[in-house]
Amino acid sequence: MLKYIKARSANIRVLLVVLFSVFSASAYAASPIVNVDWVKTHIGQNNIVFVDLRSLGAYRAGHVPGAVHTSYGRDKWRMTLNGVSGMLPPVAHLKNLMEKLGITNDSHVVLMHGGYSAGETGIATRVYWTMKIVGLKEISILNGGMSAYLKDKTAKLEKGDVVPVRSTFNVLLNKTILATAKDVEDALKSNVQLLDSRPTDQHIGINKSGSLVRTGTLPNAISVPGRWMTVNGKGVFRSAKVLAKIYAAQKASTTGKTIVFCNTGHWASLGWFIDSEILGNKNSKMYDGSMAQWSRLPVASHPMVVKLNPN
Repeated sequence: MLKYIKARSANIRVLLVVLFSVFSASAYAASPIVNVDWVKTHIGQNNIVFVDLRSLGAYRAGHVPGAVHTSYGRDKWRMTLNGVSGMLPPVAHLKNLMEKLGITNDSHVVLMHGGYSAGETGIATRVYWTMKIVGLKEISILNGGMSAYLKDKTAKLEKGDVVPVRSTFNVLLNKTILATAKDVEDALKSNVQLLDSRPTDQHIGINKSGSLVRTGTLPNAISVPGRWMTVNGKGVFRSAKVLAKIYAAQKASTTGKTIVFCNTGHWASLGWFIDSEILGNKNSKMYDGSMAQWSRLPVASHPMVVKLNPN
């Protein structure tokens, strides 16, 4: 009887350890979006790295205590490669960026954009996507950005610069969210959904970005503009319920294999973030080169369609 009690007690202890491990993993899994209250209660935690994406002047004037700064443009989170702007930089460059910011593989990074426009929100989603590419698991974006944080009169601010301690980051490439031109070529021969995150005028072909050499969009692409993804085109993400309605209105699916594109992978990162991280479509990828690359490839094998010719 005593042996039975001891064995049962041991089994219960093992079960409790397993349950605690599962609970802990789920409890600390990063949400893709956090709010101001969450930020306020997590200031100073060792594993969290707040990364401010605003201009250096705005950052120095007042930022979340402990937040480090990076410049989307100056630090080259995107590069011009082979004449194509907005491309994913080489792995060595991205590894250096992560280490300069003090980010390790165990860090939970919280990205803080300006919050005043969907375009600024796109900076956060592009950096988010890039960090996912190099293998970082825990990343969040402050919903509403620093605009929302600064409106909270109880939120603490720190001025000047925070110099991060350089870290070691091991790149573990995650190509499951990256689409190439070859992937798009294959998609045109199958039932893979193509979502165009550019403004409607560029999608239908009456206007063209200077980053393209041809006008138009991909055959059978569905227009779901990036600016529609935030409330009034600013820094707050729309709810999943509203976003699902937008997809339905555009006859776009929220499930299944999808490739999101734009001109240079900026607006598309916002579209991909909505598709993958908010609506939960884990079969969604972003085309890195997007139309800036596609429009430079041979016309015969890389078609584009103009839905409304202004001439």
